[in-house]
Amino acid sequence: MSDTLALVLLCIALAVVAALMVYAWSLWREVRRRQAFRRDEAQRANDNCLESLDAIASAMVHEQVDLTEGALRCKVLLEIIDPALLERDSFNVFVIIHERTAHLHTHSARKALKPRERMLEDRQRVAIENDHREALLAAARAVLVFRKEWPQSLDAQG
Repeated sequence: MSDTLALVLLCIALAVVAALMVYAWSLWREVRRRQAFRRDEAQRANDNCLESLDAIASAMVHEQVDLTEGALRCKVLLEIIDPALLERDSFNVFVIIHERTAHLHTHSARKALKPRERMLEDRQRVAIENDHREALLAAARAVLVFRKEWPQSLDAQG
């Protein structure tokens, strides 16, 4: 093999390696950009959930909203932030309320019920709410504390 051919092949090899390095670097930058976007998106979602949690829990404590409805909404929002939060003793009542009211109709299905059926379901909701009233109010207050101490409260046990 002549020296000229070897030199040409070396230059081609170096050009290919350089092109691959540039391509790898651009892929690495794209991965970083997407990771940052996901982090920002998760942060925005958490901020929105926390804001909603704060409003709902405050309304529950001041009895401006139906406690059962507030509990169901809090459960969903806590689940979005971190499903493990619902395992905490302070938030477990939200899961209990969800389980005990899961069979009841909502939205358009509720509207389709006959008035008597709707009244019977309302009585069940009120009974469940009365059985867990103090625990629901305590959980709402715990949500307010959780929100106030965010993000350290995410790692705290309770």
